[in-house]
Amino acid sequence: MRLFTAVTFDEDIRDSLYEVINMLRPLTVKGSFTLKENLHLTLNFIGETSDVDSVRKAMEQAVLSTGMENFNITISGFGRFKSRDGDICWLGVKREERLWRLQRELSDQLRAVGFVLEKRDYTPHLTLARRVHFAKGFDVSEISRNIPVLMQKVGKVSLMKSERINGKLTYTEVYSAALE
Repeated sequence: MRLFTAVTFDEDIRDSLYEVINMLRPLTVKGSFTLKENLHLTLNFIGETSDVDSVRKAMEQAVLSTGMENFNITISGFGRFKSRDGDICWLGVKREERLWRLQRELSDQLRAVGFVLEKRDYTPHLTLARRVHFAKGFDVSEISRNIPVLMQKVGKVSLMKSERINGKLTYTEVYSAALE
């Protein structure tokens, strides 16, 4: 099973994020756009494993260790990572120390039970589209001006399974650990 930990969004935020995707679509020649139901903020990519029990224990321990209560994150700022296959378009997340602390503790706990995780610094972002090729004359400042600032309450950490179902990439929550 291909797993990752994430912050999931409520329906209103997913609707707003999908409106941004729909603003972006006509400005591109091609791209692979994130499905509305798959919008999330990745905390840790775990990869292929069948050891869900160890992941759950690590998540519970991370939440316990931080003693963290619900908190808000602010989503704003359009960006893109350049790639020869096409850009990855994303929205940023304003620095919120509790998010970074939660992600670090999750990483530490997952490593403690034997998972090998990426070593690069955590850069939270919500992927809107991959392999994007923009239409001629694309102006990043134009889309940036029209993107709303969004707030999401973080009340849990979700363990997500990634799989293809009938050719469609599908993310399913298999477990969640509530914040205090």
